[in-house]
Amino acid sequence: MIKTLLVIALILWLIGVLTKRSFGGFIHVLLVIAAILLILELL
Repeated sequence: MIKTLLVIALILWLIGVLTKRSFGGFIHVLLVIAAILLILELL
């Protein structure tokens, strides 16, 4: 479940970076969420 959320968050972040539409920092929030999920997965 966490891996699925991590993959979705990373894909959305990558799409946001490639399209240069940050939606007011929303894409960076997704990156932070993805990083937190990765850390939780590793623990």
